[in-house]
Amino acid sequence: MDTKFHFRLDENVKMRAQKAAEARGKTLSEACRDFAEQLAREVEPLSQHEKWLKKQVELAVAKANSGDGRFTSNEEVKRVMASRKDEIRAKYKR
Repeated sequence: MDTKFHFRLDENVKMRAQKAAEARGKTLSEACRDFAEQLAREVEPLSQHEKWLKKQVELAVAKANSGDGRFTSNEEVKRVMASRKDEIRAKYKR
């Protein structure tokens, strides 16, 4: 069931908000609805995977900030991945 709500807004703010919404191809009502839905999603509980992922990111950032992180160049990553791909291709080549 949909719910309607009304609120007071300074006319200048309303006009600027309408222009911003139109620049994004939306009406002000659509932009307000999108924002309300975004706010609602922020309070939804995290899934187990999201909790795990958030923790992994926090650990990685903490490690980098402490100076304990190990950084690998793009060239090295490409070399390692090319080697792994070659191993996989050789394993399944008939």
